[in-house]
Amino acid sequence: MKEITAGELAQRLGAELEGDASLLLRGVADLESAGEGQLAFAGGPKYFAAAAACGASAVLVPRGADLGAAHPALMRTDDVGKAFVAACLLFAPETPARPKGIDPRACVSPSAKIGQDVSIGPFAVVEAEATVGDGTVLYPQTYVGYGAAVGKNCLLYPFAMVREHCRLGDRVILHGGAAIGADGFGYDVDARGVRTKIPQLGIVVLGDDVEVGANTTIDRARFGETRVGRGTKIDNLVQIAHNCVIGEDSVMCAQSGMAGTCTLGKRVICAGQAGLAGHLKLGDDTVVGAQAGVPKSLPGGQVYLGSPAMPRLEFGKQVAMVNALPKLKEQLKALARRVEELEKAGRG
Repeated sequence: MKEITAGELAQRLGAELEGDASLLLRGVADLESAGEGQLAFAGGPKYFAAAAACGASAVLVPRGADLGAAHPALMRTDDVGKAFVAACLLFAPETPARPKGIDPRACVSPSAKIGQDVSIGPFAVVEAEATVGDGTVLYPQTYVGYGAAVGKNCLLYPFAMVREHCRLGDRVILHGGAAIGADGFGYDVDARGVRTKIPQLGIVVLGDDVEVGANTTIDRARFGETRVGRGTKIDNLVQIAHNCVIGEDSVMCAQSGMAGTCTLGKRVICAGQAGLAGHLKLGDDTVVGAQAGVPKSLPGGQVYLGSPAMPRLEFGKQVAMVNALPKLKEQLKALARRVEELEKAGRG
């Protein structure tokens, strides 16, 4: 178990310590579960009361934060989230490094180009003419197809697949079951409704520092490229169809999906189960809320909710109107009764 004093940790994090510098810390936790010897964090005022009452031995807080109660140790910093990530890395359990070289049980084509300091595990397959960059780790049972290119310092977990001719940049992470370059969903339909498969002749290109979650699929283009920009992070169970283009530093959350030929700008966020129809465009800094359905292109810089997706304020108004319907219904009933009573009185 790793141990570090509060004083040393604060120094490493660039934080200002308020409390006992000799206090020993052994791990990190959230405010609800943190106990003695652990570090927690409170990113803003709504968490300060919980931070003051929690069992953690130390808490990371913004500079100037007032918890309203004494605490064994406070670490004040300008960027609490970034500092806590650094602390998590310091306390993370050590994972044994994969052995360098090619395991004798792997299947690597003689014509594949393998870089320096590469680790290729048992039953991994690297096909002919493929390229694996320096420092890349292929866990057991990964697959790199014919002519595919995997960049430097990439990490492919078991059952990750890179199909033929697809290209990965540097420091790309593919989690288990990720399928890069499966065929796009394209068929020609005749007058009888019989579908004939359309050849998918394009590839997938992932930029540097892209991360793809478990069992996510990114389909190869019909022609040209399906592209994911540098720094984009894709969660588990995401579907990205053929010829889609995703800009830099975007986020696709779990179970979100895109039909073919969508184009997303930079820093776009699609929350869980968001669905995008085909051939549409989302501008830079668009946020699509959870379970929203997007049938048409949207300008950037806004948050969209609902199905069909609409700007957040408009969605809020519609929800308020729907919530008011039961009350309006009762009011209409009361008015109808009153009108009926007046009509009876008039006839009398």
